[in-house]
Amino acid sequence: MKIIISGSLGNIGKPLTAQLVKSGHDVTVISSNADRKETIEKLGAKAAIGSVSDADFLSATFAGADALFAMTPPNMGGVNIIQNTTDAGNALAKAIQSANIKRVVMLSSIGADLPTGNGPIAGLYNIEKIYEKLDTSITFLRAGYFYFNFFNDIPMIKGAGIMGANFPASNRIPLVHPEDIARAAAEELQKAQEGKNVRYIISDIKTPSEIVKAFGNAIGKPELPWVEFTDEQYLGGMTQAGVPEEMAGLYTEMGTGLRNETIAADFLNNDGKVDGEIKLEDFAKEFASKF
Repeated sequence: MKIIISGSLGNIGKPLTAQLVKSGHDVTVISSNADRKETIEKLGAKAAIGSVSDADFLSATFAGADALFAMTPPNMGGVNIIQNTTDAGNALAKAIQSANIKRVVMLSSIGADLPTGNGPIAGLYNIEKIYEKLDTSITFLRAGYFYFNFFNDIPMIKGAGIMGANFPASNRIPLVHPEDIARAAAEELQKAQEGKNVRYIISDIKTPSEIVKAFGNAIGKPELPWVEFTDEQYLGGMTQAGVPEEMAGLYTEMGTGLRNETIAADFLNNDGKVDGEIKLEDFAKEFASKF
């Protein structure tokens, strides 16, 4: 198959590219960074350098493709983030239609069933709705809360001896490792499947109290506590740390959605299947190596 991967060679794109090349597919990786070209080619793939918001570039890149892994960049600028994400989805949709790609796997998220109250995930809700109108086979691959997000807590642990967010220690959080996403994406891209389908990819379901225990034991701080911040404290902490105000607001809103469990509700109430391989205890070792 001729398969296109958007999203460059990040934590998902790199293992996904390696898996698909190993399986004998003709893989093209889209990246906005020309410096990635050599690395992409060393993996045995072709590089297409351009923007996922450029429909003409995408249409030319998609020509003759059998399948697409559609991933919008996680950081679409410091302002107008939801609109920028939605615009990239519109450009991808136009190119999918123009190239008549028959199989699409879109990286989405838990909470993408909600139009609001989910922070940056609202952009993925918008893209799912755009893609639903396309005449092609699509799997919406809804991923859990990335383990890698917890790397952002390392300065807090070192500086204040705590971990925390604006949701409590008792909430169930569906978690995922990028390598599990890559495995699931590879499976879905190679499926002969019709219509529009939702697949959740979750590696583990844990509470913050279980998360701090695993991380604390791994880094030699077994008494590491989880502190629940108010929305105002959480927002203020991020802006003081240099996070752009709009982005900090969206992440605060996402934390609120995790606190009231609306973001995780569709998965927890309807699917609940954990099919990822990398559990919290496995990731805790990876976390310790970065500490």
